[in-house]
Amino acid sequence: MAKEFKRYLVTSALPYANGPVHIGHLAGVYIPSDIYTRYLRRRGRDVLSICGSDEHGVAITIKARKEGVSPKEIIDRYHNLIKRSFERLGMSFDIYSRTSSPVHAQTASDFFRKLYAEGKFIEKTSEQYYDEEAQQFLADRYIVGTCPHCQNEKAYGDQCEKCGSTLSPDELIAPHSALSGSPLVKRETKHWYLPLDKYEGFLREWILEGHKEWRPNVYGQCKSWLDLGLQPRAVSRDLDWGIPVPVEGAEGKVLYVWFDAPIGYISATKELTPDWERYWKDSGTKMVHFIGKDNIVFHCIVFPSMLKAHGEYILPENVPANEFLNLEGDKISTSRNWAVWLHEYLDEFPGKEDVLRYVLCANAPESKDNDFTWKDFQARNNNELVAVLGNFVNRALVLTQKYYGGEVPACGSLTDYDRGTLAELQAVKATLEQNIENYRFREALKEAMNVARIGNKYLADCEPWKLVKTDPERVKTILNIALQITANLSIVVEPFMPFTAAKLLAMLRLEPLDWERIGATDLVAAGHRIGTPELLFEKIEDDVIQAQL
Repeated sequence: MAKEFKRYLVTSALPYANGPVHIGHLAGVYIPSDIYTRYLRRRGRDVLSICGSDEHGVAITIKARKEGVSPKEIIDRYHNLIKRSFERLGMSFDIYSRTSSPVHAQTASDFFRKLYAEGKFIEKTSEQYYDEEAQQFLADRYIVGTCPHCQNEKAYGDQCEKCGSTLSPDELIAPHSALSGSPLVKRETKHWYLPLDKYEGFLREWILEGHKEWRPNVYGQCKSWLDLGLQPRAVSRDLDWGIPVPVEGAEGKVLYVWFDAPIGYISATKELTPDWERYWKDSGTKMVHFIGKDNIVFHCIVFPSMLKAHGEYILPENVPANEFLNLEGDKISTSRNWAVWLHEYLDEFPGKEDVLRYVLCANAPESKDNDFTWKDFQARNNNELVAVLGNFVNRALVLTQKYYGGEVPACGSLTDYDRGTLAELQAVKATLEQNIENYRFREALKEAMNVARIGNKYLADCEPWKLVKTDPERVKTILNIALQITANLSIVVEPFMPFTAAKLLAMLRLEPLDWERIGATDLVAAGHRIGTPELLFEKIEDDVIQAQL
């Protein structure tokens, strides 16, 4: 028996404020998160959707140094760009916060202090690379050298971007400073570590025994991490950008970004509502983290260990991580500028927010890496949104205008075919809910689109444009049913395509309809006057796609 929850807390991975958001981020995290949240709201659930910019860490300082500006200038620029882009796409976060906020600094510092006071950290002194010319310890990203696996001379101290290997600075051949170019020396430095190994038993029981329903990619990655054995992980680092470690003797050290960033979900909820503890500390809350696969270890192993160590917080019920989205057969890469940036798409395709939302959901990398191509984008727009959804709605509304001056005709006696069509419509709700509740958003979208397919087939089979000459009474029933299907569409497409749902309601001249009414055949009353039909979608021509390619 599935547990019933009083409220929901939906978090979306905090985008890193050192660049804009691209379609890989949207397909992996933000579109699924928004669909789930909108669905819960439509069902009248108590739900909060939390997100914000992740604004600390080395990548920010690297970007700032490259541009000769302060880290603050970088985070302000990208935080504002990302926030605005999300708003334009119809993302319905209850708050879009930032980890540079005073509330966050306080929350993260308090979290650290509690664990520190209770002896949950271990202190270790180790030798780390130091740049004598720049007079600072170097984070892994500031150390470059030759990759031992593929001989790429520009590998970083944590990863080689050419062959994809995960590295440590000690593995690099001829490591040197990315700041000054000078060779490196090692010096002693003290840091605090979270002993993840101590939480291995808890994690095994909680994930491997308690959450077998998690997606195979998430469950499998957690299992392999646990089977390899967990190691203590540093929660502080030598850097001048971030939240200062709030204990004595920690001058020049900040909280490691992986420790500080997930606490951003807590601090954002605090900013949003004085009732924040109900969402974070009450077992009646269902917490769901939406993330990409590169974040699985942090959200399933590291953050839960932090929450467990703290002792006052609930743990996530599910972490439906997606795989990666590629672009035209090649890995999306911000450093190579190989991406479709959200803000650019919105500028170049005004009014087509829902086309992007639709394509990224229909092609979401839920179980394996998937590929975005502009040809597929065009085909889905033209063959599905225009030819199926748009075509049905247009026919239903235009014929109502033409035959009845926009007044909804009354429904007469039903044929067996009418009843069969309405039964199909009524069966949609259960399947749609089951798919969304189980994070199968691609399948859910197919089911929503199925309503338009049912409508199209109904009109094509009944041919009211021919019958109007011989049996005008029958046509009234056909168009009444077609309009009920159209009103149903305004409910089922809303989580996926909110702008389209709003257009449908405007054309039908209806207020938003309740989710529980899906399948109802009295959504539009006889005698009600509909608005002027407009095209929901328009064809995208080859030259537009060619320009993108």
